[in-house]
Amino acid sequence: MRNIDPQEWEVRCDLAAAYRLIAHFGMDDLIYTHLSVRLPGNEHRFLLNPYGLMFDEITASSLVAVDPEGHAVEKEEESKINNAGFTIHSAVHMSRDDAQCVMHTHTTAGMAVAAQDQGLLPLNQMSMEFFGRVAYHDYEGIALDLDERERLVGDLDGKDVMILKNHGLLTVGRTVAEAFYNMYYMEQACRIQIAATQGGQKLSVPPDKVAAHTAEQFNRSSNTKGQRPWTALRRRLDRDDPSYKT
Repeated sequence: MRNIDPQEWEVRCDLAAAYRLIAHFGMDDLIYTHLSVRLPGNEHRFLLNPYGLMFDEITASSLVAVDPEGHAVEKEEESKINNAGFTIHSAVHMSRDDAQCVMHTHTTAGMAVAAQDQGLLPLNQMSMEFFGRVAYHDYEGIALDLDERERLVGDLDGKDVMILKNHGLLTVGRTVAEAFYNMYYMEQACRIQIAATQGGQKLSVPPDKVAAHTAEQFNRSSNTKGQRPWTALRRRLDRDDPSYKT
């Protein structure tokens, strides 16, 4: 593999760690879905997983650098990726300078809430963090059509979390840590909603005023959102299986 500068290598290690942690927390879908991050520099280059690897197999060196259309920068790497899988990610990366990292999942809970007409409910403190901050995008089929990108970006409308209806979840962040934090707690919020609605009892939904106040409390200090738990999670990986850094 070509020589990689230290700044890019750290980004690679962060993204590889995210893949491992998505698998650890049961948010992966065999070899499908993607996490991507923009590489440092003036060029529009992004890191993507090699198609065919399980998330718990991905390492920093196995990640593939791609251009905005999802084609490998190094041509010998082209056979390792699924170009169509980058449609959603490229749309967000290219329209949002702050969307350095984009994550997309197909979890049971996320897809279940994506199939519910009311969307995400403020049933718990975890879900209230996202009150008024969740975007929605109607299902249009498998994300292979490039003209869907404009509509998806329009629906995202500057938000950091999105429910892709009848499909799954999408989060963005200024860092891998922030995007992972958003995904982890969106997933938790969806799991809570599915658990709370299974019994058939009447739900206790706080007033919008309370939910909005809670969301504002969560988002007062967001400059380093997710960084502390991310640092702890990286320490866990370093103890349990540091091979993600190879």
